Amino acid sequence: MEQYIIKGGNPLNGEVTIGGAKNAALGILAAAIMADDVVTIENLPNVRDINVLLQAIEAIGATVDRVSDNEVKINGSTIGCLNINYEFIRKIRASYYLLGALLGKCGKASVALPGGCAIGSRPIDQHIKGFEALGAKVTIDHGTISTSADKLIGNHIYLDVVSVGATINIMMAAARAEGKTILENAAKEPHIVDVANFLNSMGADIKGAGTDIIRIQGVSKFKKTTYSIIPDQIEAGTFMIAAAATKGNILVKNVIPKHLEAISAKLIEIGATVEEYDDAVRVIADKRLGSTQIKTLPYPGFPTDMQPQTAMLLALSNGNSMVIESIFENRFKYVDELNRMGANIKVEGNVAIIEGIEQFSGAEVSAPDLRAGAALVVAGLAGDGITTVDQIHYIQRGYENFEGKLQALGGLIERVDVEDEKSINKFKLRVG
Repeated sequence: MEQYIIKGGNPLNGEVTIGGAKNAALGILAAAIMADDVVTIENLPNVRDINVLLQAIEAIGATVDRVSDNEVKINGSTIGCLNINYEFIRKIRASYYLLGALLGKCGKASVALPGGCAIGSRPIDQHIKGFEALGAKVTIDHGTISTSADKLIGNHIYLDVVSVGATINIMMAAARAEGKTILENAAKEPHIVDVANFLNSMGADIKGAGTDIIRIQGVSKFKKTTYSIIPDQIEAGTFMIAAAATKGNILVKNVIPKHLEAISAKLIEIGATVEEYDDAVRVIADKRLGSTQIKTLPYPGFPTDMQPQTAMLLALSNGNSMVIESIFENRFKYVDELNRMGANIKVEGNVAIIEGIEQFSGAEVSAPDLRAGAALVVAGLAGDGITTVDQIHYIQRGYENFEGKLQALGGLIERVDVEDEKSINKFKLRVG
């Protein structure tokens, strides 16, 4: 088992290039199997979730050609099995995107219920509502959700709650249904727009993605395409927070600044400097920052995936802050770990009350999920002494070459085997 070992105290300075958006890539990879020709996807993040989904796609018969770490060619014409009983698929939430893709392409599919990070319940009732509205029959039995339809017919669908996953799933199935579908109360996240743009590049007719009403005119088939995935706003946001937490100066390149506005606004509010360029942002912090209140909301509100990193930063800020988590009920599991490093955070229900401290102290901590794990790594870099972070497989689900990018910014961090005492001692000797 691997862990990160970190020596804190160095400001992070320099430039970092952001990779493709994991959440967009998962939807796009699932949608790619709907074409019966070669689809080329560029700017693909080389992270664990992506690699698991590609293995699952290959397991059902699609042709997958990994051209490079960040490019793949997929041909869905060879798909034979519509029952995705693949062990790895249970590890990632994106397994359910294959339902919408295969239902649209083949008229039926069976997929194991999704896994991923245990940050709260992720009900699929809105997915089911959408599939049934399009004319599909949906059953859940022994941990598997199955859908089938003789014919999908467009319909008017109103989501009871805003759901990114349901929006993408319904959009994929409706893109191959007969007639027109109007999807109301749709999610507006950037990766919704990216999946819609990808589907349109294959010949779909989707309008309104990025608003709360998406209009979809079904088409009979998709064609080959080459498509580049948008930059990852959460990876970008994590490095923006890292600059502020370590009192550094980082130019975060290959981003869409508009996607980062909620994060930039909070950083500016607490005293950091944020400079925006066409495709980059620079974050500078040369002093201890101030306090604020944050409430996570669907896009364009403050992203829940940036909540742990930002709470970590506020734990170092001057004054008292409050973080309200309105999306997932179990997203404060990192608080005990951060408090082990000296933070003063109390959780009451879905609210974290934070009293800022001067500096974290190095400690042995464990990543409870993907974004919390990244927050603990940055806490270690901002702290004093040696920090070890276990369970880093969570972090590898969503950050490509995380330690390498941090090392290039001056961070003292190594990925080592837990039982490799020689490497651990060598790191401690090297960093003093």
